[in-house]
Amino acid sequence: MLFQIHHRTSYRYAGEASESFMEARLTPVTDERQKLIERRFLTNPAGPVNRYTDYFGNAVESFAIAHRHVQLVLDSHSLVETTAWEPPRAALEISVSESRQIYRGNRLELFEFLMPSPAIPMSAPVHRLANQFFKPGYSLGEALLRLNHWIKTEFRYAPGSTRIDTPVTEVLAQKAGVCQDFAQVMIAVLRSAELPARYVTGYIETESQRQAAEQKSTRSAPAALVGSAESHAWVEICLPGGFWWALDPTNDCTAGERHVKVAIGRDYLDGTPTRGVFKGTHTQNLGVSVTMLRQTGGSRTREPAQIS
Repeated sequence: MLFQIHHRTSYRYAGEASESFMEARLTPVTDERQKLIERRFLTNPAGPVNRYTDYFGNAVESFAIAHRHVQLVLDSHSLVETTAWEPPRAALEISVSESRQIYRGNRLELFEFLMPSPAIPMSAPVHRLANQFFKPGYSLGEALLRLNHWIKTEFRYAPGSTRIDTPVTEVLAQKAGVCQDFAQVMIAVLRSAELPARYVTGYIETESQRQAAEQKSTRSAPAALVGSAESHAWVEICLPGGFWWALDPTNDCTAGERHVKVAIGRDYLDGTPTRGVFKGTHTQNLGVSVTMLRQTGGSRTREPAQIS
């Protein structure tokens, strides 16, 4: 599938900001599941943009606005092509016990994704779930899908029920939250079970956008996907053999062609879309909007993106 994505972030200040310093992780990746074809990143007020790759391999754009301004707008435009991908069957059929032995041999490489992180600590309820879902003789793939399904069926998707820093233990207790919460609950359980997992931020084709695309097509409608119109979060699990398998606990599915991956990390703190500081005032209004429109046509022979 081919998607045109426009992510806009706007800060309107109560007064004048004398300076702003920011970084953005808004560039979709190119990997075996998707290809970034075109990309533009604009700031208003305009300023020079520096680009670098962070520790986790995410593309980062940083910039400074060194003069007075009352509003700051970031516009990220991307054209991304997604494809279906399935991991090797052998990597899913291996037992949990055998998987753990393999991970121990790669512990240094996978260390960050096996250990607790700032936003995903371990706890007794998490350990109990790990023991429940990942018994040594279980097939790894089936156990992962059972956990994915359990989160979807046992938790209520309720925007506004949690904060950005709501602890995993609180989400487990109230069994309600949003995609960020469900992804971090799943990661906590996986790491407690000695299975390496990482947090993914990106975009998902919302139902209204899907319906607009389907009006132009005679194909049957796929399952409705739940997620924020601003951004989405899911989980990647490292399977034996080094294959990262993407699962979306919010929707009880694998992350497929309607998911666009942008950044990874240990938890939401590592892949936050935008962060920064400013001087001289405080934010009066923050606005974020994302449009993800399915395009017709497209060619897989097109060259990778030139980022401007």
